[in-house]
Amino acid sequence: MNIIAAVDKNWGIGKNNQLLVRIPADQKFFREMTTGKVVVMGRKTLESFPNKIPLKNRINIVLTHNPDYQVKDAVVVHSLDELREELKKYNSEDIYIIGGEKIYGQMLDECDIAHITKINYTYDADAFFPNLDEKPEWRITADSEEQTYFDLEFFFYRYEKVK
Repeated sequence: MNIIAAVDKNWGIGKNNQLLVRIPADQKFFREMTTGKVVVMGRKTLESFPNKIPLKNRINIVLTHNPDYQVKDAVVVHSLDELREELKKYNSEDIYIIGGEKIYGQMLDECDIAHITKINYTYDADAFFPNLDEKPEWRITADSEEQTYFDLEFFFYRYEKVK
């Protein structure tokens, strides 16, 4: 299973249920990685999307504790056990955990690959991704040249869990 996120220097991912910054090259990378695949998110992440609509050309799975929550064009599950059962229907390589903070924390140990866009800036964040650089079981196996978006520098990293 894959996990994908854009993080700042402190592994911040968001503030007030919004991304810290929108970088077109990162959004393009996200689209390329997840189109045609299964994306797993929490309710708040879905509600941060434009018009609160699931992502096109993907199977969207939303985890929420609210038993009455329904979303057109998405599979809604209400527990981690129910999520794991649902995910058995798909090839693990085609599954991407896309946020937010709580889902990332709950699902990280079940993932083998992390696609991390690291932004060389510190934002005022209130949601964070687990710091993979502090986890000995995760190793960087690929990285990009420095990318820029206006005055922001960022890099694409691929982490893999050591088996």
